[in-house]
Amino acid sequence: MKRIVLFVLTNLAVLLVLSIIVRLFGLDRFLTQQGLDLGMLLAFSAVIGFSGSIISLLASKAMAKWSTGAQVITSPRDATEQWLTNTVATLASQAGIRTPEVAIYEGGPNAFATGAFRNSALVAVSSGLLETMNRDQVKAVLGHEIAHVANGDMVTLALMQGVLNTFVLFLSRVVGYVVDRLVFRTEQERGVGPGFYVTVVVCDIVFGILAALIVMWFSRHREFAADRGSAAYAGSPQPMIGALRRLADMEAGALPESMRAMGISGRPAWMQLFSSHPPIAERVRALQAMGR
Repeated sequence: MKRIVLFVLTNLAVLLVLSIIVRLFGLDRFLTQQGLDLGMLLAFSAVIGFSGSIISLLASKAMAKWSTGAQVITSPRDATEQWLTNTVATLASQAGIRTPEVAIYEGGPNAFATGAFRNSALVAVSSGLLETMNRDQVKAVLGHEIAHVANGDMVTLALMQGVLNTFVLFLSRVVGYVVDRLVFRTEQERGVGPGFYVTVVVCDIVFGILAALIVMWFSRHREFAADRGSAAYAGSPQPMIGALRRLADMEAGALPESMRAMGISGRPAWMQLFSSHPPIAERVRALQAMGR
C-alpha cells in the first residue's frame, strides 16, 4: 500500500506545482486565446502529465525512506539483519535482478518495494512484520516484494499514471472551454473567463478521482501476479498462503493503523474500489488454485 499511496500523492503534488507554474506564466490563456487548439492542448497535457509521473517515479525511493523513516542496512548488526540481507539477495538472484537496498522501519506489519529501476530498488519491512511472522512467512512476503520489482510494476504504474494525467488535464480543459462558451457566454475575442478556470478545477478533481480508481484497479491486479511470483521463488504457494492468513488473523484483532490503511477487509464494498490490495480471501483462493 505504501508505495502506491506515496507515488500517487507525490504525483498529485508535482501536478499541482506544475499547474501553478502554468497558471503564473499564462500558458492556459495562451492555449485558449484564439479558440481551443486540441492538438496543442493534447501535447501540453502530455508534457505536464508525464512530467508529474516521471518525477514521482524518480523520487519514489527517497520519498519512501523519508516518509517511513526506513533505515537501510549497510552492515548487518545482528542475525536478523544478516538473514534479511541474505534472503533478499537470494530472491533477487532468482528473479534475475540486482540486489535491492534492504531497510527496516518502525510500524505495524507491512512491507513495500519501490524504486525507479529494477536494478536499483528498495525493499523495506516493518518491525511489526518481523515480530509477528515466522521466517518462512517473512521470506514469502519478501518474495512478493521482489516480484513487484522484477515485474517492473512501478515503471508500468508511472506510464499508466502519465497517460491518465494527460487525459485528466486534456478533458478538464476541453470541458472548461465548452462550459465557459455555452454557459457563461464568454466571447471568443475575450479569451476565457472565470467559468473556464472554475470548471477546470472541478473537473481536475472529479477526473483525478476516476483516474485514481484505475490506478488502484491496476495495483490490485498486480498483487495477484506478485503473489504468484513469491510462490514460484519458494517452489510452493504455501508460504505465501501462510503469510496472508497471518495477516488475516491480525486483522481480526486490534489492527494497527498502518494495516487499516490497506483496506483488505472490514470496509463497505464501494470502498474496495479505492483499495490498492484485493481481499485476502481472494488472494488465498488464487494461490490455492495455483497449487492445484
